[in-house]
Formats: sequence, C-alpha cells, structure tokens
Amino acid sequence: MATQSLFTNSSKYQCGKFTVGKFLSLLMVSGLIYLFAHKSSDGFVSGEIHDKVENRHTKKDSPKIHTFWRKPPRLPPRLPPNEIYKNNSLLLQSPPSEWASRQKKVKEAFEHAWSGYRNYAMGYDELMPLSRRGVDGLGGLGATVVDSLDTAIIMGVDDVVSEASKWIEDNLMKKLSEKGQVNLFETTIRVLGGLLSAYHLSGGDKARGSDSGVPVTSKRANPERLLEVSKDLADRLLLAFTSSPTAIPFSDVVLRDRTAHAAPDGLSSTSEATTLQLEYSYLSTISGDPKYDLEAMKVLEHMRKLPTVEGLVPIYINPSSGQFSGENIRLGSRGDSYYEYLLKVWVQQEKYRNTSLKYLFEMYTEAMRGVKHLLVRKTIPNGLVFVGELPYGRNGGFSPKMDHLVCFLPGTLALGATKGITKKKALENHLLTVEDLENLQLAEDLAKTCVEMYFVTSTGLAPEIAYFHIEGNSEGGPDGGNKSSQYVNDIMIKPLDRHNLLRPETVESLFVLYRITEDPKYREWGWRIFQAFEKYTKVDSGGYSSLDDVTNLPPPRRDKMETFFLGETLKYLYLLFGESSILPLDKYVFNTEAHPLPIIQSAEQTSHSV
Repeated sequence: MATQSLFTNSSKYQCGKFTVGKFLSLLMVSGLIYLFAHKSSDGFVSGEIHDKVENRHTKKDSPKIHTFWRKPPRLPPRLPPNEIYKNNSLLLQSPPSEWASRQKKVKEAFEHAWSGYRNYAMGYDELMPLSRRGVDGLGGLGATVVDSLDTAIIMGVDDVVSEASKWIEDNLMKKLSEKGQVNLFETTIRVLGGLLSAYHLSGGDKARGSDSGVPVTSKRANPERLLEVSKDLADRLLLAFTSSPTAIPFSDVVLRDRTAHAAPDGLSSTSEATTLQLEYSYLSTISGDPKYDLEAMKVLEHMRKLPTVEGLVPIYINPSSGQFSGENIRLGSRGDSYYEYLLKVWVQQEKYRNTSLKYLFEMYTEAMRGVKHLLVRKTIPNGLVFVGELPYGRNGGFSPKMDHLVCFLPGTLALGATKGITKKKALENHLLTVEDLENLQLAEDLAKTCVEMYFVTSTGLAPEIAYFHIEGNSEGGPDGGNKSSQYVNDIMIKPLDRHNLLRPETVESLFVLYRITEDPKYREWGWRIFQAFEKYTKVDSGGYSSLDDVTNLPPPRRDKMETFFLGETLKYLYLLFGESSILPLDKYVFNTEAHPLPIIQSAEQTSHSV
C-alpha cells in the first residue's frame, strides 16, 4: 500500500508537473503561431480600413485571443491642410488616357476656329464669326494666320500648317510694302514673334532645334522664307527705335513709308516699349546681325536708370523725354508685360544671366517685392489673394481692382522661382531660397483667385476686370451671378467690365504652374475653363465669339474672335493637357503672345558681352 501510494503520488506529481510547465509553454507557442498565421493572411492594415475590418469582426465574432495580443494600428502621419489637398487632388486626377482625349478636344477646337477664319476671313487680321466676315484691326498683315502657325505646328495640324505657310510665302512680303500704320508692340509680339517661332519649329534653327519635343510632320513651313520675311518686317519696325530722340521707341510705324511717330498724345505704354526684346534678340542670333538686339536692349538699359517705387513703374512713358508720365501703377493693361520681360529676357540669355544681364533679374526681384508690399491684399470674407492698383502712385489711395491681364503673374512668379525646372527637382538640388518659396506660394494663391474669377460667374468665364471686397472699403457692386460660388461675396463685376475676349492669361499660368508644381488641380481647372469656352463661345458656322456679359445666361455675344485665342489660349490649353517634354520650360521661353523661342545658350550673340 505504501509502495502503491508512493507510485500514485509520484504519477500525480509528474502529471501536475507537465500540466503546469509544458502545457503553459505549449499554449504560448500555439498563440504565437495563431497570431503570425492571422497576420500573414490578413496583411498589415492601418488607419480607417483597419478600423472597419476590426469592427466587422467585433460584430460577427466573439472576442478572440488575438484581440488581446494585437498592437495598436500604425496610423499615417498627419499632414498639413495644403498637403492633404494635394493628396486628394492626386486621388481625383484623371488617368493619362483621359488627358490625351481632352487634348484632342482642344485640337478639334483649334481646327474649328481656323475653319471659320479660313472660310470667311482668310488674309484679314481677325474673324467676325457672327457676321461671317473679316476685319483688319491690326494693320492688315493677316495677323490670325501668323499667330496661328506655330500652334498648328505644335498640334500637328498639317492642313493648317500648309495653308498658313503658303499664305505667308505668297502674300506677307507684299503686304509689308503696301500697308500703312501698325503698332510696334502688337506687330512685334504677334507677327514677328509668330514668324520667328514658326521658323524655329520648322527646323530653321538647327543649332537649337533638338529640344522642342514637337513631332516632325510631313508638311512644314519654309524656314528660309520665314526668316526673309522676319528680317524685312524687323527692318521696317526698327524705325520706331532709330527715329526716337531717346532709347524709348515711338509707338507707331508706317510700313510702306518706313517712317515712325509717337501716338497722338505723345506717350508710349510702358509695357509696349519694354516688351520687344525676346523677339529682336532671337532674330539677331539666327540672322547674325546684332542691330536688332542692340536697339531693343537699349530700352531696358535705359529703364534701369529711371526712378521706381520699390521696383514698380508708372504705365506711361514719354519717348521724347525718356521719362515716365503720371503716377498710375498697375500690373494690368499698359504695365503687365514690363515685369514679365524683365524676367524672360534674363531667362532667354542664359550665357549672360550672371554677368551683363544680371541687372534684369535684380530689377524683377525688386519689383516683385514691391508688388508684395504695396499691391497684394486679401478679400473679405474668404481671403482671396489679389493684386490691386495705385492709380495715383504710392501716396494715393489703393484700388481693389484687378484686370484679367494680371493673371499672367502667377506663371511669371513660378518661372522666376524655379527658372523652369520642377519644384521637386529644385528642392532636391537645394536651388530654392526662402524668397523663391514665398513667390511660388503667392503664384499658387493668385492662380486660385484667377480661376475663381471664372467660377464665380454664371457662364464660368471671367470678366475683363474684377473688383474685390476688402476691409475698410465700403464700395459695393453686383456679383458674378453664380450664387453657389463660395466667393460670390468676395468678387464684384461692374456692368462695363463683364465682357470676355477669350483671353489666355489664366490658362497660361495654369500651364506654367502645372509644369512646375506637377499638381493636377491646374489641369482640372483648365478643363473646366475650356468646357465653358466650348459651351458659350463656339459658333456653329466656324470660329469662337467674344462675350458681352459673362454674368447673364445666355450670354450676349460680341462679334470678334481675337487672334490670341488661336495663338495663345488654345495653345496653352493644349500644352497643359499634354506631356511636359513638349517645349520644356528650362529650354524655351514663351513671348507675351505665347510664341515659344529657344533659350540662347551659345556665345553667338555678342552685344551683351562684358
């Protein structure tokens, strides 16, 4: 009995030893195996999706062992609001195939605009699409033909390339010898700029022709003929420079007489006198004749010596005295492209950026500081950023008025910040200063305001001029008509300012900002604007019409299709929806009429040498 009792107790002890020790160890190992098996089958889920998975298990199942072992989910890092918006815009962006389809729609719009012009106004400056006839408002040089040619080349519309280039070869030289008065500025940016861009894109400039990315088509303009016509035109326009007693050119030229004179009031617009240099500098480069560049650059060298208001200048200048007239300061009409060309001429002449043309970037930088200090305000109640005016100079009152023309500025600010490369690349290479980042943020803020000038109206198209509600200004006025807009109380549109001329400045800035920031919202905004143009300005018989009132539905139409709708607006939309390898912004600079010219990297041009 004692032996049996001892055996029994020993057996119980052994069993108890197994139960307490090995059984618990086995339980732990089993639990770990279960957890690893559960993780590998379900994967690692975090955030909102993980919570949904757990909630589903909780509702359907009784508590599991893994509930007690599971680690807290790894949540994504919290982003600032602007980064959250960027992430959302990335999630909502359209696929590449959709943008190719939208780009094709823009090409079809260009073909429709050209068809109306070709059928009813070929050889005239502009089409009147409602009355189906042509009109000469720019000197009678067939401005729409020349303004459209490089757009057709970029889009690969071979029929238009053939028709436009043939008209130029057959008619333009003769018109130069027959026509009378033209405006120096308009003829330079539209006609000379268009000829030079088409010359380059047609293969005439072999030294700088490999970076455009524009597909080569079977039908090309004759570059030799384009250069010949360009030189003839420029030789006549040079009279505006050489006839003036100062470095400031006269505003008007009589082509057939080879004479030039001032405007009736004796004044020139500051922007017009200072927005000529890209074209003449490039002509000197390809022709080997420095006279064009020398005359045009004298203007900016003279401007360097004049007094400014924190880099800002009045909108009129007297070619007889070489001095400013009045104190009106604005970045809208008569002032706008002065600031644009300070930067773009510096960008174009890469070889001289840090030497003889460094002063241009310094003038641009000072001017943008002046804009931020004196002209930038925010609206109430929603804080839209805009650029106002000083009609009576620094010591006069501030006007909360902004022309649609000012919407060139976001693109210019972005270009000035990164010099044409993407923001991502500039950051990676530590190329952006604090001021560059401030200017890039201002560019994005202003672009937002520019598109809201569209979206606040009944038609979704911007007025020519808008006024803004600001603190301390009790001036009221009618809104844009779109009561669902968040900014309907921030923006006022006066009756005389409600027209839309198919202008390009906003889509120009959207194009540049998309290229630099790579944020797809700029494409989406551009698409909304294009759809509004299609809905309200397209004329069935051909062409597109300006509008008299963007706040009313249906909007009354104005019988005019500006040349820049084909030369600029549709071109920028097409490029916005296309590949960034086409006309890259670190290889090309667009003149103020959207004609791309190559950045000059060689030492061929000697007039700027130190």
